[in-house]
Amino acid sequence: GGGDFLSFFNKDSLVVEKGSVVEPSLKAEGGKHHASFQFQRVGFFCVDLDSSPSKLVFNRTVALKESK
Repeated sequence: GGGDFLSFFNKDSLVVEKGSVVEPSLKAEGGKHHASFQFQRVGFFCVDLDSSPSKLVFNRTVALKESK
């Protein structure tokens, strides 16, 4: 070991997608902390604690395998 634990994190792991479009039902559910969703062909997400009905924030918990 040794070193700062932050050096083990992927520097490209934070991706912010602004202006994304979701179906209206997510606006009601998206404000509920600990709610989880599967977004098609992307992965599984949970609602972030900073999320609100007017500003939805989701954290990807599992990525779906990409076919190449």
